[in-house]
Amino acid sequence: MCNKEKFASTEGTDQCMYQVSTLQALAMGYNKAVINVEELLRHGDTGLGTFEGVDGEMIVADGVCYRATADGSVTRSSPETGVPFASVSSLSAWRKFPLEAVKDIETLKSILTLRIEEKFGLNSMHMVRIDGFFERVCARSETGQLTHHITLKEMLQDKQQDFIFDEVEGTLICVYYPDYMDGINAPGWHLHFLSADRMQGGHVFDLNLRSGNVQMDKISRIEIQLPNSPAFDTYALKNASQDEIRQVEQGKKA
Repeated sequence: MCNKEKFASTEGTDQCMYQVSTLQALAMGYNKAVINVEELLRHGDTGLGTFEGVDGEMIVADGVCYRATADGSVTRSSPETGVPFASVSSLSAWRKFPLEAVKDIETLKSILTLRIEEKFGLNSMHMVRIDGFFERVCARSETGQLTHHITLKEMLQDKQQDFIFDEVEGTLICVYYPDYMDGINAPGWHLHFLSADRMQGGHVFDLNLRSGNVQMDKISRIEIQLPNSPAFDTYALKNASQDEIRQVEQGKKA
């Protein structure tokens, strides 16, 4: 069971990723609550996800769960709020290093990937927190809609809103899943942003970082909480479109 207890290992801290449902299920339209925010926070203090009905983007930082709404504003989530999909862990900051200017999100992803490759971590999961000052953050969020078998891509075409934050201090929460876990989650890096004043945030699809400080954990275990509902078993998850998942992850409307 994933909890906030940490265990020593040769690689630093033996961390556990706690995941709610799978990205395939969310992509195919299963966006009902699996657990609530209170239960989620028992398993980690850092992470990202979404809420029931895909009602906004989730950012978990310092043990608090925030919801970025469709206009980019942020509210603190109530313990009873439903969670259909999320990934959290307890951040131990096993590795720390500074970052200088990073011109865009692809450059940042390349830097982070090189760092995990240095420690032979490409087949492991990683949780990363970056605190810094950003010239610009391009992000998105959305309003919710409880649906049945309507894909995430179709819903976001109507409900998603894009916005830009300029000259802002804040935090990036970054989750990495290796390629072989494609479908359980998005392979590669997935980033959400939360401003330092906890007033702005969203799913990030581009950025310009002036400088920052990185905290990184290598994750060696995973616990997945699947939906305990007969409706879940009506979804043909293997039919989830990987192209649509990649388009959604990029953040831009199709």
